Amino acid sequence: MRPVRRPYAYWLLILPFAGTLWPALYAHAEPSIGGVPFFYWYQFLCIGLTAIVMAFVYLLTRTDRS
Repeated sequence: MRPVRRPYAYWLLILPFAGTLWPALYAHAEPSIGGVPFFYWYQFLCIGLTAIVMAFVYLLTRTDRS
């Protein structure tokens, strides 16, 4: 059986990049969570979301090599 290719899945990698591309969107101190300014927890959130998106793209595009 031939593996299914999903090249469109690579476009999902633009989402995390676009979320951090323009710092004016997240360069604020408020709202803070536990005393941590928005600027910092937004970036940490982006790291986690980027890992999830990359895992999803990997699962969509991997080919089993036996």
